[in-house]
Formats: sequence, C-alpha cells, structure tokens
Amino acid sequence: MSERVTMPALGESVTEGTVTRWLKNVGDTVEVDEPLLEVSTDKVDTEIPSPVAGTIQEILAEEDDTIEVGADLAVIGDGDAPASSGDDSAGESEDAESEDAEAESEEAPAEKPADDAQEEPAQSESSEESDTEADESKPAPAAEESSGDGGDGTTVSMPALGESVTEGTISRWLKAEGDEVEVDEPLLEVSTDKVDTEIPSPVAGTLTTILAEEDQTVEVGADLAIVGGSGGGSAPKQESTPEPKAEAPKQESTPEPKAEAPKQESTPEPKDDAPKQESTPEPKAEAPKQESTPASSGSSDAAAYVTPLVRKLAKDNDIDLAQVEGTGIGGRIRKQDVLDAAKAKNQPQESAPAAQETPTASAPAAPSGGSVPAGLESNVPQSKRGTREPMSRLRKVIAKRMVESLQVSAQLTTVVEVDMTKVSRVRDAAKAEFQRREGTKLSFLPFIALATAEALKAHPGVNASVEDEEIVYHKDENLSIAVDTEGGLITPVVKNAGDLNIAGLARAIADVAERTRSKKITPDDLAGGTFTITNTGSRGALFDTPILNQPQVGMLGTGSIVRRPVVVNSEDGGETIAIRSMMYLAMSYDHRVVDGADAARFLGTVKARLEEGNFEA
Repeated sequence: MSERVTMPALGESVTEGTVTRWLKNVGDTVEVDEPLLEVSTDKVDTEIPSPVAGTIQEILAEEDDTIEVGADLAVIGDGDAPASSGDDSAGESEDAESEDAEAESEEAPAEKPADDAQEEPAQSESSEESDTEADESKPAPAAEESSGDGGDGTTVSMPALGESVTEGTISRWLKAEGDEVEVDEPLLEVSTDKVDTEIPSPVAGTLTTILAEEDQTVEVGADLAIVGGSGGGSAPKQESTPEPKAEAPKQESTPEPKAEAPKQESTPEPKDDAPKQESTPEPKAEAPKQESTPASSGSSDAAAYVTPLVRKLAKDNDIDLAQVEGTGIGGRIRKQDVLDAAKAKNQPQESAPAAQETPTASAPAAPSGGSVPAGLESNVPQSKRGTREPMSRLRKVIAKRMVESLQVSAQLTTVVEVDMTKVSRVRDAAKAEFQRREGTKLSFLPFIALATAEALKAHPGVNASVEDEEIVYHKDENLSIAVDTEGGLITPVVKNAGDLNIAGLARAIADVAERTRSKKITPDDLAGGTFTITNTGSRGALFDTPILNQPQVGMLGTGSIVRRPVVVNSEDGGETIAIRSMMYLAMSYDHRVVDGADAARFLGTVKARLEEGNFEA
C-alpha cells in the first residue's frame, strides 16, 4: 500500500511552494514526521515531514520546481523502491548491475550506500576532481567507512531566507576546512536585508571545501561549501602517505595520516583535527581548537553552538566557553550563562586582585582605571579603536530605513511621566513564583506591553499604518519589540498581543528576544507589526525620541525606572513628598495621521493603566 505526499497549505494566501532541496532519496526508509524535503514560499522556508512510515517509491517533484498546494510531491510505500526509479544519484556505473541488485532479495535500500562505496575506488583516480555527481551525497557516510573517500560530497547552498531575499553576505565561518560537523550543526553566519542567521550543515561529515569567503555576497542557490567527498588540493602534502585517501576521518583502521594534518608525517593515528593528541586513538573531530584540553570535549561541543553575542561576551570577559555549563535548550550556552560566569570570576578579584592570572572584562574597556558597570559594555570591542571597516549588511539596512522613515513621515515625540510604584510592588511579590511557574523572569516590559495593547484597542488611530494615501486600521495588536543584538536593533513581532495576559506576554517576549539573539528568528517573525515598543531604559536612559518603524504610525519608548522623591496626593486631600518609582514614556508618532492630542490621549490611557496597578491576576 502506498501513500502520496502532497504540498501542504503553508500559511494564509500561500498557494504554491518551491522545492529547494530533497532530504531523502528514492529507496530511503523514512519514519512518521521525519523531514522529506525543504520548501520555500513567499512567506516562510520550512521542511515537509513524511505523513507515514515506509520507503520512498517515487519522487514526483524535482528541486527548484514550483508546486501548487495540494499537488503530489512523492510516493511512500512498503517494500523496496521500483527498479525503474532506482537510486538516480548512483550514476551510470550502476546501470549494468541494476538487474543483479534487484534479484538479490537481501539487498535492502539501506545497503545502497555500500554499492556506491564498492565502485568508488575504481573511479577515484579519474574523477576525484569532478563535481558532476553531487547527488551522491547521501550515501557518502557509508562510503567513507567501507572504502575511503571517492565521493564528491554534499554541496551546501545559500538557502532562501525570506520573501524577496535574493542574496546574503557571509559574515563569519563557524567551521574551518577539515572540521567535522554534525547534521544541523551551524557552519556559517549569513546576513541579509531581512535577518542575520546561521546556515546549518545538511549532512554529517568533514567540511572539505569552503567555496565562499567572509564578506562575500552570494546569491540564493549558490554554492557555499562541500561537506564530505575528496579533499582536493590538500592531497600532495601527504609526503608519507602512499594512497591519496584525503577524506577518511572515521577510518580508525587506516594508518595513513590525513591531508588536513601535514605535520603528522611520523604519526600513524588519523587525527586530523587534534594533531597533539598522539596517545589517543579516537579522532576528536568536535574539538579542533582544544588540542591542549582533551578532557573537555563535551564542553567544546556545547561551545560550538553559541551565538556571536555570547562569543563576544565571553571574549570580552575572558571566559573559556569550554568551562561554562549551558542552561539553554540542549545545553546551549546563553548570554546569562556567560554573565554569571563573569560575575563569579570577578568576585574573588575584588578581595584578592593579585590572585587573578587573567584580566577582568572591564580592564580593556576602561584604560583610565575606571570600570564599566555590568550591562553597559559596548557592542564594539576595544580592538577596533583606530581602525575602519565596511558597514555590515544589517547596519546598511538599518541606516537606509531610518533615513527613509524620517523622509517619509512627519515625526513628533510626546513624553509623559508614570508612577510605577504599584507595578513594582506587584512584580516584587510575584516574580519568584512567576519564574518557578513560567520558566522566565518577570520584568516590567510585560506590564507595559499589556497596558499598551489595551490602549491600542481603545485608540485604533494609533494602531494603524499608512499605505499610499490610505490609513489602514489594524484589527489585531501585533507588538514589535526592539531587541538589541550584536549586529544592530531588530524588531521581532509578538502576534495578537491584545489576546495575551501578563504570563503570555512575558513568554512571548522572552521567546522572540532569545531567537533573535541566537539568530533563529525567521522573516515571518519580523513582519506584520502594528506598533513598536523599544525599551531604552534597560540601559539607564531616561527617555529618547524613537524613529518610527515604517509603515507604523506610533512607537513607544520606555525609560529607566528611577526611585526619587515626588509630590503625591494624600488620602485626606493634601499633598506630601514620597519616594516613588518613576518612569518616562516617550511616544513618537506620524503627525500626518496622528495629532498631538491623539498621542496625549493614548499615553494618558497607558499611564492610567500602569498607575492603577491592577495586575494581580
């Protein structure tokens, strides 16, 4: 019995999708919900899972084909795949053997990589430079174990990263040639005019060749690297190796040294990524830079997944990521983990500075002898003083849009002062239990977001946008939240914020902020905002004048909450001076469609809701 896999509906108004890459071949066995292929639409890039378990009998849509929703993509059934649809990637060398292979009942689809491996030694001398059979990438791991490195590897291409995104700039390679990578392990960072993100490896193996350099702009679909296959030009450096087996990282029985380790001419162990560990027979592929600390290989695996922001924080604070225990998903090291490690490291220095062997994070940032308060460290490292560099792609986009925003709309800012004392008391009383129950910290931002969403419902003229000569009044309150990242300010969207309570807003804000900083945010997460909140007070600023996030007509800036004396009304109708928690709210608005009185009424509504302090529920 067979089952047809069809193109699913991938979002509102999405009628078709383009097949970007097949993750499985004809003859492969798949489980329920195991990804079959990747599809790109004008809204999102996603994977299509298998609806049933079985063997892929036929692939009905080729890569780069555009398929309508509901159209057939593949056929999955029981038993082996038909001989006519065979393994298309096996090449012309298998044609003569197809009848024999079909006659042998014990030869399951999973053994097809072994067939390829048996033929590769005969082809290694004549076609090891060829890239014409890149479709054999799936059987490559089995070929490496059985006969060496005759395959051409899997080509990693620039994926489609969102609607209208046609190219991306390589900001940094996270792996070097010769490094071992796992499936979905990040290979490089790419910056586009929509988002900065990491490109994962589609297969496990050795990063054989890097085809695009850092700062190079590459079109969608262009080749970035090759994982697996032959080592190319590195083979001549094997002076003591009789056979050019440049790609055998997992062949523990092979005595020849790898091409990626030319200094191991007298060492029989195939340790290309750990040349100093002669006494260890196993190849430590996941720890290429920790040659002197072989005992921390587990920690180095976790460190390989950290974001650029975390790497920078660790570097600035002189923190060894291999010694940091991650608290994120899968043991991922988060920003807070590094800050906690830095805090723990700096505590003994305050009492015994002479005992510290390494400088603290604040030392290079304050050559005059002062220290930088925690959380106020610059995103630009001290090493860049006196230098110049081209603007990143993201910074160019930010610059362009900020100037365009000022040119497009007439912008004005109104400021009010809010007494946050009651909110502060509610938060102080609930934050410990809230974190235990919800798994996230309770900051002031969810309270402000809730008050804002409620005010947007009462003032639809602020929850609007301008399109040509029309004003669009939105039916949902989708809050864009400005997130400070290493590359610049990014505004992911909390959808339907008007339907969420404090807990829901806290979780949603924490989620989009974490995914933005870890480069997991998608273009769809950045679209659809109707009003923006920017928390400038998180760094101590009293208030600022935000530039509108076009085409929105309003943006709220939240200032720092400061304890200071103010005049308050007493219960007997008199006045007294009291210590209160005060905050400025600054709202920028598009004066083409929002008048000053409208802005003042909106801010007054937010102010009244916060000062009321009725958030116990």
